[in-house]
Amino acid sequence: MQSDTRHTSRQPLIRLLDAAFDDFTAELAKRVAATEYSDIRVTHGCVFGNIDPEGSRLTDLAERAHMTKQSVGEVATDLELRGYVERVPDPSDGRAKIIRLTERGRAAQELGREMIDDIESEWADRFGSERVADLREALEAITAERLGAIPV
Repeated sequence: MQSDTRHTSRQPLIRLLDAAFDDFTAELAKRVAATEYSDIRVTHGCVFGNIDPEGSRLTDLAERAHMTKQSVGEVATDLELRGYVERVPDPSDGRAKIIRLTERGRAAQELGREMIDDIESEWADRFGSERVADLREALEAITAERLGAIPV
């Protein structure tokens, strides 16, 4: 029986993606912790990263985050208690609620997006802008169907 050297000569892709994600989020968390928004955690990203500018229903946030409504609801409640989001009646359905960013939430989201862009730029400086651009292009192609349109 011949051994397969592929497993010993290079890391599995999933491990590389996981390590890169961990490095990126650790750097982001460190930067956020040094701001007035130090109570924001990486787990809050399921709301901050998926909410529409005018607000979103919990079901939409959960779907976009690929999480359960209960999990995203707990995060939204935490963010509401911290003053980053509010729940308001949905004008198109009186029974439903819209989760929307407060002024503080919008400011925190904007700062977070700037930090994410800064880290990406620093990676381009460190690893080469063409390599990071290629990585971005590949990941956009791989995730296009799953992510679809991202709120901006």
